[in-house]
Amino acid sequence: MREPARVMAPESLVTDHTVLAVVVGSRAYGLDTAASDTDRRGVFVAPTELFWHLDGPPTHVTGPLDEQFSWEFERFCELALAANPTVLECLWSPLVEKVTPLGQELLAARTAFVSLRAHRSFLGYADSQFRKMENHGARNPKHVMHMLRLLLSGLHLLEHGEPLVRMDQHRDRLMAVRAGDLPLEEVAAWRASLTARMDEALARTPLPAEPDRARVDALLHSARRKSLTEP
Repeated sequence: MREPARVMAPESLVTDHTVLAVVVGSRAYGLDTAASDTDRRGVFVAPTELFWHLDGPPTHVTGPLDEQFSWEFERFCELALAANPTVLECLWSPLVEKVTPLGQELLAARTAFVSLRAHRSFLGYADSQFRKMENHGARNPKHVMHMLRLLLSGLHLLEHGEPLVRMDQHRDRLMAVRAGDLPLEEVAAWRASLTARMDEALARTPLPAEPDRARVDALLHSARRKSLTEP
């Protein structure tokens, strides 16, 4: 009988079991400058046998590269089903550094994760961050730019069924916000317009009320089974 796996270094889960690795952040959005970091996000499948012990595998791992963060497959699916903006954008990143056959299955199923929950998650997160800045009286231009970008992405998701990652058509205006060149009144008006359009999009959105949880559950079950039968 095979001895079950017991311990595995977190970094090994990323280096040996990643099924999808992408670049996110400014470089993926087309909003990078010469000083921009390369933000990497990934999904790994922990060996199924690691779940047979009281101390199971981690739900996420930071590293081993700088600016690298990875989720275990199940945790990634949970967050995506909840319409977590950062996680959903990983599924549509134009900069894919690694994808395995299972990663391809995950990408093929990405529409199963999207739903009307995105309205609340994208708009709610942006609003909460704007309120924090207003309450503390510190408006970080770069942060404001990314909150507007988030609203643009959420609006596109509600209107077209997928988030907008590349911001090419909005780059000049967003970079003006980042540089502090756009008047505060214009920034506020843009934010209000995007918020209103997101509310209006609910009436005609192609998104379903709920994500396809059954399809995602089947994908997770398949991933766990393959972990037991494949090297």
